[in-house]
Amino acid sequence: MIFLANKAIKSPKLYSWLPALLSLLIVVLVALPTFSPTIAQYLSPLTIDADPENMLFYDDPERVFSRQQKQTFSINDLVVVGVVNKANENGVFNKETLAHIYDLTEFAKNLQWQGVSEDGKTAITEGVISVDLIAPSTVDNIEQGGPGAVKFDWLMSEPPATQSAALMIRDKALNQPLLNGSLVSENGKALALYIPITSKGLSYKITGLLQQRIDSYPATEEFHITGLPVAQDTFAVEMFIQMGTITPIAMLLIFALLWYFFKNLTLIISPLLVAMASVTLTVGLLVVTGNNIHIMSSMIPVFIMSIAILDAIHILSEFYDRYPEFNDKKKTIKIVMAELAMPMLFTTLTTAVGFFSLNLTPLPPIQVFGTFIGIGVVLAWFFTMTFIPAYILLMPEDKFSNFGMKNTVKNGEDKSPLLARILTFIGVHSQRYAKTVLLITTIILGLSLYGTSKIVTNDNLVKWFEEDHKIRVADKTLNEVFGGTYMSYLSIKSNEQPVSYDEFVDNLHAKLRNHKFARLNQLAPLVSDLSNQTRSKAELMLLVSDELELLSEDESLDKIIELENALKAFAPQSAVFKDPEVLNYMSGLQAYLKDSGLVGKSNSLVQIVKTVHRELYSGVEAQYRIPDKSQAVAQTLITFQNSHRPQDLWHYVTPDYSEANIWLQLKSGDNKDVKQVEESVAAYFSANPAPRALQQKWFGLNHINITWQEQIVTGMAKALAGSFIVVLIMMALLFRSVLWGVLAMIPLSFSIAVLYGIVGLIGKDYDAPIAVLSALILGLTVDYAIHFLSRSRSLYEKHQNWPDTIQAVYGEPARAISRNVIIMGIGFLPLIFASLIPYKVVGIFISSILVFAGIATLVILPALMSLLEKRLFTESLETTSINATTGSI
Repeated sequence: MIFLANKAIKSPKLYSWLPALLSLLIVVLVALPTFSPTIAQYLSPLTIDADPENMLFYDDPERVFSRQQKQTFSINDLVVVGVVNKANENGVFNKETLAHIYDLTEFAKNLQWQGVSEDGKTAITEGVISVDLIAPSTVDNIEQGGPGAVKFDWLMSEPPATQSAALMIRDKALNQPLLNGSLVSENGKALALYIPITSKGLSYKITGLLQQRIDSYPATEEFHITGLPVAQDTFAVEMFIQMGTITPIAMLLIFALLWYFFKNLTLIISPLLVAMASVTLTVGLLVVTGNNIHIMSSMIPVFIMSIAILDAIHILSEFYDRYPEFNDKKKTIKIVMAELAMPMLFTTLTTAVGFFSLNLTPLPPIQVFGTFIGIGVVLAWFFTMTFIPAYILLMPEDKFSNFGMKNTVKNGEDKSPLLARILTFIGVHSQRYAKTVLLITTIILGLSLYGTSKIVTNDNLVKWFEEDHKIRVADKTLNEVFGGTYMSYLSIKSNEQPVSYDEFVDNLHAKLRNHKFARLNQLAPLVSDLSNQTRSKAELMLLVSDELELLSEDESLDKIIELENALKAFAPQSAVFKDPEVLNYMSGLQAYLKDSGLVGKSNSLVQIVKTVHRELYSGVEAQYRIPDKSQAVAQTLITFQNSHRPQDLWHYVTPDYSEANIWLQLKSGDNKDVKQVEESVAAYFSANPAPRALQQKWFGLNHINITWQEQIVTGMAKALAGSFIVVLIMMALLFRSVLWGVLAMIPLSFSIAVLYGIVGLIGKDYDAPIAVLSALILGLTVDYAIHFLSRSRSLYEKHQNWPDTIQAVYGEPARAISRNVIIMGIGFLPLIFASLIPYKVVGIFISSILVFAGIATLVILPALMSLLEKRLFTESLETTSINATTGSI
């Protein structure tokens, strides 16, 4: 690919302006939709998407089911506001704090505004769904209202005027199983508001408005706002703040390091311009092609910047070392580009393959991330091959006075003598003590494999913030006093097969005809007659039930119940979740989860039925149970529908009572804990057969999170394995040798093992950022290996012996690699000062990856090559080495 560099050398002005012109064009294309609705129909505007649910395809089965179930049970995402008062002995249950809570509730109810649907054609109301808001002033106190009657009154119809009234509200709330542990803490000192919103994307705006209102109250209590939607939306805002502040600082540090090594201010601007143009074009293409800026794609600039500068540093390093030999910038750059063209092409191809392989993952944002970084890598290579030589040629010759390595041939000394001495030491001792180096490498790999076995796959978006972030503080505080702020939903559905009308009639007829009780046997002919007059099973059952009432005087109650059970058996669509046995089964499941410590609180139809039943029987605690008969269950549900919030019933059961929902509150949002809860439920169903055919399935954001995390782990493993094989084949083709190809993969294998080993040994969760960083290892480590091995082959051809070759290799080639390691390793450390954990992880691990890659390349490879010298260099290298003049293999 030397022809690209030659074209740039012939037309330097054109190729020096090309990156700027292309960048300007893409910026205009990105900006136009903002100013012109007409253009917006053809070019997509910039949109931000921090919703982890979109890690999955829109039509992913788990996501489709979750969406359907949220509609079925009218479940909305929640903003959780917890209130704690540490100064008052009664906590929040004092008249001043309850007045603030009442005011905040009324304020939240009115956080609504007009919006438009996704298609832009329908006007909709956005904001808080006030009818479902859970707060002391919006929920009922359920209590006995006389013999066989239940009274529903607002728990707090107005702020209490006295302390005794405040304590009465507390006592009433603690007596409500639906509220104890969720609305009010079990210690009776804290309250939480659950504010449903129409869209997760509004949570940051709504949280800001709530905070403004909270700031107007005297600081006598603590208000904590949390919830997964809040964390997601806050991350979306803060990730751009981080990228807008930390990334420029990183670039300034890289700039300073470049100046330290090359001492030419004008020259070192060129790699930064390449990086800026590559980032601008890549992100611009991502936007104009209709892709959202997601959590993953927000990190594209960091990755592109590092990769774009790598090749440029190789060119500058070689140019810096070779310029004093010729004192002619044009001649020097021609020789430099001829020597580096083919290695840089293959490093670009292998890096691009590593990122394009992310398309093997089943997650759309990861696919977009991999695709556009792959595109950015190619763009960076193109600009490096053209802009860098063009830029150098346009620099005045006087800018190169006192430039470059001095006395290179005499002593190989660098402007940085310490670096030169270190490299010489590494080169000599890696060769001299090759077996010791490999023994130490083996020990490190053994420890790394042990650490890898300790890796725990886990993620939690709330933990993407620092511990002192207000969201983390709120999360910790509220989960200590309430049942939990992480909402999971368990759908339990009747799995009984429908029975056709004819089958129902025949089975009922047979059941009655063969019954051992004569009077019941006499109903058999009646069933056949009635079946000719009715149109549905329901009508037939009703008529048969009427006949049963006529028989009740002569037959015992047990006999009547037996026939009623027979009717239910032939009518599986009858209200399954009015069946006392089914409700008791659900109650047992909830108690099991509570006792296990995995779930802080759960609510379902069970709590509604038990509470109403208790109050129907004078509020006696012994009557807090499921009634014995379906008719009694139905009575409690009818009674509940006389409350101020009858719609709450449909959050827990469908109107036909064929499907129920258990709302679980978890104190931890860690995926490993959520998965343990799901596995425990599956184990309970397996060990305790349900009284009727039931199936259970999870939905909600917690379940979505563990679904996409499992997919990212398996997907990244497939992507890494696939790209590893492809790169190995490419290395074998580049060096025309399988052995040399395998050798090139050593730094990659070492870096992966050490990275994963450290992750396991320090107890760092294997999360999404770590998984994606695996792909970066491939490009960076192979980059160094290609340059080291290709230069070693060409220098061996020149010296014809390994000792002289190794000395030459640890001159300019090793300096170029080490400069890259230092500049990139230190240059990205400013990311550790970000307030978002994923960016800290990126900064730490990019730096670590470069260090591991540098060690593996500069220490392990020469040791291996020293031991394998005879096998590696026995063949003639004339046809396999990279020709320094033509740049071809």
